Amino acid sequence: MRLSLARREALWAFAFLLIPLVFFLFIRIWPAFQALWLSLYEWNADPAKRTYVGLEHYRQMLDDKLLRKALLNTLCYTLIGVPLQMVLGLAVALLLNVVERWRDFFRAVYFAPYITPAVAVAWVFSWMLSANFGIVNEILRLLGLPAQPFLQSPRQALLTVTVVVVWQNLGFQAVLFLAGLQNIPREYYEAARIDGADSWALFRHITLPLLNPVIVFSAVIGTIGFLQLFTQVVNLNFTDQGGPLSSTLTLALYIYQQAFGRFELGYAAAITVLLFMIILLITLVQLRLLSRRVEY
Repeated sequence: MRLSLARREALWAFAFLLIPLVFFLFIRIWPAFQALWLSLYEWNADPAKRTYVGLEHYRQMLDDKLLRKALLNTLCYTLIGVPLQMVLGLAVALLLNVVERWRDFFRAVYFAPYITPAVAVAWVFSWMLSANFGIVNEILRLLGLPAQPFLQSPRQALLTVTVVVVWQNLGFQAVLFLAGLQNIPREYYEAARIDGADSWALFRHITLPLLNPVIVFSAVIGTIGFLQLFTQVVNLNFTDQGGPLSSTLTLALYIYQQAFGRFELGYAAAITVLLFMIILLITLVQLRLLSRRVEY
């Protein structure tokens, strides 16, 4: 039987969609099920000593104070970092949208930290924020201000890490919002100005509603990134991973410590399942609360 052109095009479309779908299932979904299965076993990397323990690891998490500390830190990173980088990213994008000359240059300058390896960024900031010889404290001393412990202080360490991560992600957020701003038709602003709308009214009633898809994407991606925060935490204070009194410990770092420090692979897998469920739940809530239809 000879297929019509439309049917052949549909078959080719499904064939090309199937390839990334299989890749996604193999790379993402299958490891998630593997982690769930592994969380039911007591395993220290020796296949011959794998013991089924059921839900024991999940009961163990209820009594793990360090896990609760890591969870609280991770939520603090997210609650502080995501809104901060979104607000700053939108502010920079609004400024870049006004600039006519050198716009590409400023865009590249702001975007450069995002494509810089996180390890390199963390090591540079670790040197700059050193309590003894860091350039930041040297500047504070020249200004007559007391030096700050930054990463050595349980009170300042988490906020310091958050600021570094926000600084590195700022360029991505700015470029993202700038793309959204440039896709808003200029006619909407011109019509509103004719009706007497001021700058705040334009921003509130035109810019923000039409940026809603970008805001949703930014919030979801930013939240996932902070919930999985690992590289900067490890390398900003390499000699004391997790910070003083575990003040910068995250769930991802705690999983790493359990799996490759204590070789508690089953327990690490259980925490991985917990992190996966938290990310899934928060993402679904964000999509539900932030997404809305915009009528043109």
